[in-house]
Amino acid sequence: MRGRPPGRTARQLVAASVGNGVEWYDWFAYSFLATYIADEIFPKGTGNSLVPLLSTFAVFAVGFFMRPVGGLLLGAVADRAGRRGALTLTILLMGGSSLLVAVTPTYASAGVLGPVVLVVARLVQGLSVGGEFAASTTFLVESAGPGRRGLFSSFQYVSTTAGQLAASGVAALFVSTLDDGQMHQWGWRAPFVIGALLSLAGFWVRRGAQETRSEKHAASPRPGLFDALRGHPRESLLIVGITAGGTIAYYVWTSYLPTYAQVNAGFDKGDALIAGTISLVFFMLLQPLGGMLSDRVGRKPLLLGFAVGFAVLCVPLLHAVGDSFVSLLLVQCAGMVLLTGYTAIAAAVNAEIFPARVRAAGIGFPYSLAVALFGGTAPYIGTLFKELEMPGAFPWYVAVLCLLSALVYLRLPERAKEELER
Repeated sequence: MRGRPPGRTARQLVAASVGNGVEWYDWFAYSFLATYIADEIFPKGTGNSLVPLLSTFAVFAVGFFMRPVGGLLLGAVADRAGRRGALTLTILLMGGSSLLVAVTPTYASAGVLGPVVLVVARLVQGLSVGGEFAASTTFLVESAGPGRRGLFSSFQYVSTTAGQLAASGVAALFVSTLDDGQMHQWGWRAPFVIGALLSLAGFWVRRGAQETRSEKHAASPRPGLFDALRGHPRESLLIVGITAGGTIAYYVWTSYLPTYAQVNAGFDKGDALIAGTISLVFFMLLQPLGGMLSDRVGRKPLLLGFAVGFAVLCVPLLHAVGDSFVSLLLVQCAGMVLLTGYTAIAAAVNAEIFPARVRAAGIGFPYSLAVALFGGTAPYIGTLFKELEMPGAFPWYVAVLCLLSALVYLRLPERAKEELER
């Protein structure tokens, strides 16, 4: 990496974190406002079989389907044209798709055009989020000084969680201050306009960041789209194995646990969301501590602590979820402590596996594929087990995946103290 003037390191962190936070604000805003979107874009009882089909496709499948594609395509952009260029592209894509959601016509005014526009917006959002992880992971870790890659890595999930909390807060603010008619008429659109404006701010910050790809690699022949997969199949499979347990634990504990408490323990919806919000703040504060610890003791102890801890404790923790607010909060916070062993250092671990020439695309595609296969399906598998009258099987499913990832971590080389190729 080129020499960094004083003060540039902080700008690098801000460029990656602010942009990543905006990306995830836009992504989660859709989830929090999905009820209003469904009512306006996919009205019930239309009699048009195409509308519920598009609704199901848009809400449940499109975003996660496009994430591996985004990881591959935009990761290749980061490897070919530079990390900074890819980061500015991802945030513009997310801002544009957020604005597209905001101006999506209702079914009542434009018929099936409304659902089609929304599907296109979600396609672009999924593409952007998949590319964002590939580019920002590479950018963050390559920006770190000696012995600080774990710390810098932790800001990936600091900013992701901040974006999730911001989306939840903005959605809650509009729902609490507007009446139901206003929310359905225009209120649900406003958070997406805010997201588009935030994307412009993030674009400005990222434009001033320093490129982390070295001059040597910038001058070398550009890698092909599938060079990472063809040249490094073992490393690609390794990313899937590293991610499988981590992503399902992350989605269960940060997104699905309030629903799990409602469905399986009859927990009050409002109290479940409050407990989830408190635990997310706790989780966000833990990330830099986990990153700094990994710079001192290595990555493997934290990864194994996470995976073995979840494999052993996931079942008793989920069974401990009752109708008490304190019990749910304690279960969530205990899981967050274990989960930090993965999330705080996932970016560093992934970046340390691939050579610089194909690092972004090498990370982007297998990581996003694993998230789509294991993380994105977690709520649906949990609900399926409940419908099959086998709710106790879901914690074992999570535990087994974490155990499989633990076996991968055992074979993983320790690279925390090694110099990173740039």
